[in-house]
Amino acid sequence: MSTFDDRENAFENKFAHDAEMQFKAEARRNKLLGLWAAELLGKTGAEAQTYAAEVIKADFQEAGHEDVVRKVAGDLGGRADEAQIRAKMEEFLREAKGQLVKEH
Repeated sequence: MSTFDDRENAFENKFAHDAEMQFKAEARRNKLLGLWAAELLGKTGAEAQTYAAEVIKADFQEAGHEDVVRKVAGDLGGRADEAQIRAKMEEFLREAKGQLVKEH
């Protein structure tokens, strides 16, 4: 194998790793968001965990995270607006990335 092939494989592996880490961070962000929203809705324990799983699943409806914002905003009604939800998503994404870095 040539040096070029080695470098190409290294870049491909890094790209795959980065994509996997981003996916995991977004899924964890959505779980944290779901648990936050569940608390606002008065859900606790297993009910809160189930709701968080629903928020994670909502992210698979379309590309991007607008599907998550719509679901949580709709479920929360007037308890939080879209700006608050987006701010929480940013906060939770940073937290999720930090958690993943500590785990690896």
